[in-house]
Amino acid sequence: MTDAAFWDKIAPRYAKSRISDPDAYEKTLKRTLQHLSKGDTVIEMGCGTGSTALRLAEHVGTYVASDLSAGMIDIARAKQGADTIDLRVAGTDQAAYADLTPDAILAFNLLHLLPDLDGALNNIHAMLPPGGLFISKTPAIGEKWYFRPLLAVMQMVGKAPFARLMKVPEIDAKIADAGFELIETGMYPPNVPSRFVVARRL
Repeated sequence: MTDAAFWDKIAPRYAKSRISDPDAYEKTLKRTLQHLSKGDTVIEMGCGTGSTALRLAEHVGTYVASDLSAGMIDIARAKQGADTIDLRVAGTDQAAYADLTPDAILAFNLLHLLPDLDGALNNIHAMLPPGGLFISKTPAIGEKWYFRPLLAVMQMVGKAPFARLMKVPEIDAKIADAGFELIETGMYPPNVPSRFVVARRL
């Protein structure tokens, strides 16, 4: 099963799931908005069913939200307010955003799911102008030993997609190595932990 097919299959169930840590989610939104302006053009990659896009779009000029799963985007398009967002079925390839010059690119809970993480980060770097921002939050599931056997079992029975078992230093290093300067970091929530990074394109 491809990654897109996996997410298409679980999209209806995913859409009904609740945010596991509302406080951490709200803090992530608050910190993200501190770096965005009303006239910005923003791309959110891996937007899922568009819940975060709907929260952030009203605070910027143009908001493009994309996901590799057509099933996720179909659900997003049916939500109230979705007409204010440019929703696209797309991954991290530059060609899908050739009509845009983004001020910021967002990726929440996405980087650990990318088989070619280095290639994706290089594409994101190339899409941004110097000084443009890349804002991400990534579960550092490599920090917890029990995630490895649990993930392996779930993948064997088709209950989990590809996932990269990264620790916090690796997440930071991957972003920095792609040509970004880390200007803010945080852990929201700290118990997973989940690494929040605001990085500026050099």
